[in-house]
Amino acid sequence: MVQVLWLVIAILVLFSIGYLGYSRYLAQFVDLDDDRETPAHKYEDGQEYVPSKKPVLLGHHYSSIAGGAPIVGPITAGVLWGWLPALAWIAIGNPLMGAVHDFSALSASLRHEGKSIGYIIGEYIGERGKNMLLWFAFLTIILVVAVFALVVAIVFNAFPQAATASLIYIGLAVLLGVWLYQLDLPFLVGTGLFVALMFAGVWVGIQYPLALVPGDYPAGTIVLLGSGMSWLPAAGAFGANTAAWIPIILIYGAIASALPVWFLLQPRDYLSSFLLYTGVGGALVAVIVGTLLGTANQPLVTSLEPFYGFIGRNGAPLFPLLFITIACGTISGFHSLVSSGTTAKQLNRETDARAIGYGGMLGEGLLATVALICVAVVAPDVGGGIGLALPTFASGGAILLTSFGIPTSFGGPFMALVLVSFLLTSTDTAVRLGRYMMEEIVGTPETSVESFASDRYGNAALQTIPAYVLIASGSWATLWQLFGGANQLLAALALLTATVWLANWDDSKQLLSTGGPMAVMVAITVSGLLWLAFHSNLYTKFLDPSWMAEATTVQMISAVTQIALALVLVYLGLSLVKMGYDNIDEVRNGERAGGFSPGDD
Repeated sequence: MVQVLWLVIAILVLFSIGYLGYSRYLAQFVDLDDDRETPAHKYEDGQEYVPSKKPVLLGHHYSSIAGGAPIVGPITAGVLWGWLPALAWIAIGNPLMGAVHDFSALSASLRHEGKSIGYIIGEYIGERGKNMLLWFAFLTIILVVAVFALVVAIVFNAFPQAATASLIYIGLAVLLGVWLYQLDLPFLVGTGLFVALMFAGVWVGIQYPLALVPGDYPAGTIVLLGSGMSWLPAAGAFGANTAAWIPIILIYGAIASALPVWFLLQPRDYLSSFLLYTGVGGALVAVIVGTLLGTANQPLVTSLEPFYGFIGRNGAPLFPLLFITIACGTISGFHSLVSSGTTAKQLNRETDARAIGYGGMLGEGLLATVALICVAVVAPDVGGGIGLALPTFASGGAILLTSFGIPTSFGGPFMALVLVSFLLTSTDTAVRLGRYMMEEIVGTPETSVESFASDRYGNAALQTIPAYVLIASGSWATLWQLFGGANQLLAALALLTATVWLANWDDSKQLLSTGGPMAVMVAITVSGLLWLAFHSNLYTKFLDPSWMAEATTVQMISAVTQIALALVLVYLGLSLVKMGYDNIDEVRNGERAGGFSPGDD
């Protein structure tokens, strides 16, 4: 067993080297210049283009990218292959690939009026390439919605206290929005009041846990529905209570995505930032305090094995599945949508991109490290399914917080709320981003189908219904890795976009910093998606007589959907890589002039 303090030290050292050294080089490489006007100033409109101070924008950006995935991915990988390969992928991949990805997406957007990566790639390879990238991102969003809704339901089932606390948290966010934007009451007073009420909500959740279906819950749990929900899709795999929560969470995501941003999104993100800083920062400090002073209620050592072998505990190979199981926390294509979607429109100075783009991703790596430490301390038995390992973020975090004298009866529900708040944020934010993408694909609606696809409610249905079908398969590991593969391939395409931009900017620019990670991620993700399509679904399901004999119609439809989705994503990804390569080849061989300068729009 190894003291988890050494895991924290290793991450802090490597991340510090990356930020102090490599990020400084990248800032010089893309010629960040504070004398150059940013899109936030050039197009300031008080709504989307708004110059923001670096600490404020860093908090917003960090809250947007640090969802539930950097918690779920390391936990899943840690229990399958051990904590060592998971830690190595986070510690090395984050500063060399993930932080480069976020920084380059933000920098490229700065040079293109704060536009999205879809717009940028379209500038160089044409409208067809732009639409292909937008379709790729939209399909990835459906996977994001599916896996996050499932994980929220799993945590609600394991910690019904978090269900009550989450309802209070959402209600407080709405009231805070009214306080700030409708009543125009004092900001600092509102912050102090609602943050205090949010933490009080954890205590209320402990006193009055909430479940939908009867089961083995803490004493005093309020059960809203009777039994007999076992007919719901995925109930056999995850339990009736979990299956009952899933459609409710999807409906919440659809409704929340259609609400004005001031009503829920902005105040909720603001409140969640306090959960984020308290949960992540508190856990890291707790490791140091608990180890050095011995104040934790049990030794803070790794009970999880460092390495379970190349073939994981569920029979999955380490390559390529480890690298798509841990997506967010190391590298995430979703971040490119945030960096080039909202952050670039609010950057006050170009040099702020280093701390926000590169540094923000390192911050998410710290969150992933905390998640890995939580599962390493608890070392759950995953014989009953990987879903049983997910709530260990809360139980492991509760053990860490005992270093401060916080009882596990409070620390567990609090850490569960930390996890759920990120997941709920990511779920409806993803649906909202999906609508933006579809609106860009459709343009001006000319048919009833196009009007439905771009409508905020119709588009929400186009995302949440397929997401529910995917969840219905009951196969958590396959669904999560399909999401990871799509997300990671989107990251490769964002790196491709940055590489194409650099090549067109100056044909003497080195392309290794972005092109190298892009090539690695294309190889990993295409291999992973093909494995999931042909092995995890076709071979182990449709070619298995026992599975065919027991599978329901919904499970078969879900498996076919996963196969089709994986193959479509591979086709779109490789097609875009080919288009980008052709563009770079033409520029480098003098067949096409780059003709781009840092100040061009």
